[in-house]
Order: sequence, then structure tokens, then C-alpha cells
Amino acid sequence: MSEAKQKVTIYSTSWCGFCHSLEQYLDQKKVSYVTKDIEKDESAYNELMEKIGGRENFRGVPVSDVKGEIVLGFDRPKIDAAIAKNN
Repeated sequence: MSEAKQKVTIYSTSWCGFCHSLEQYLDQKKVSYVTKDIEKDESAYNELMEKIGGRENFRGVPVSDVKGEIVLGFDRPKIDAAIAKNN
């Protein structure tokens, strides 16, 4: 599926357990997503920093972008609410 059709973008790292849990959670809910590794992909890192307003606002991964709504961490209620709102 093309990135433009993705509902959720997950900014992550390869070693992040919460990132992998978030992916599994979205798989179970049958929500399409794309994962961007901010350590391996400089453009993904820069994109994330732009969306959150810079490095001083960065608290860690995962960070999810649900059609423009940013969710920090693996926060199920906030992710569910953002998905429902943007469905």
C-alpha cells in the first residue's frame, strides 16, 4: 500500500520494544501503517523533528502520526481515539 494511503506512520528504532508492540497492536486492529526507523533514515528523523517541533520536544519512540495527529509513546487510548477520529 502506498504511503499516502497509510493511516498511521510510526517513527521508531529497530531495538524499541514498545515500537514492536505498537505494530502488533495495529496489526490486530487491522490498521494500516508504515514504520520509519529514525536511526537508519535521516529523512525520517528530520521529518519527525519537524512534526514535533524540534529535538527539545523529543522524548523517545515510538511516535505515531495518525493523519496529522501526533501520539507520543505506545498510548493505546490516545491511539484508538486518534484512529477513530481520523477514520
